[in-house]
Amino acid sequence: MSDRRGTHGVPHGARVQTRGVVFVQSCPRALAAHLEWGLADILGQPVGLDWSPQPVIAGSVRAELCWTGETGTATRIVSAVHGWGRVRFEVTEEPTALTEGERFSVTPGLGIYRAVIGVHGDVQVPEERLRGAIARAALSGAPLEDELTRLLGGPWDAELEPFRYAGDGAPVRWLHQVVS
Repeated sequence: MSDRRGTHGVPHGARVQTRGVVFVQSCPRALAAHLEWGLADILGQPVGLDWSPQPVIAGSVRAELCWTGETGTATRIVSAVHGWGRVRFEVTEEPTALTEGERFSVTPGLGIYRAVIGVHGDVQVPEERLRGAIARAALSGAPLEDELTRLLGGPWDAELEPFRYAGDGAPVRWLHQVVS
């Protein structure tokens, strides 16, 4: 008898709960309500964020949302929001007994960065990605350190860092999804 597994290695039909955070680092004020509606659709409940001004970009706002839901929620959030193009955001999903955690960073210029997060909160880089970094460095003559920095999300962290600091002390809203 085979063990059929769905997305994220979870057995088909299993509902595994996790939690995570959406950090909207910058969003044009005009898109804020649309972002809330998109998150509400994914999370299955109304979302009302406490928006605060994002001083790094005039006319932009920032917010944070802690959520609880099924595994794969972070991926669904990123899939829904990344195409809007003018939103800088990060999404985390904590690991469970059956799944690894994830961290996404999204910027208009760099696109999507995804990392697998271990139980201790550190980025897990699969062997094939390390081998690819070594090969790219060898072929291009670029330093291996540059390739490894990219694997760890360095360019995304560098772009998002000013937006993160601008949000220190901002309010956070908690949402918990009840599964029947």
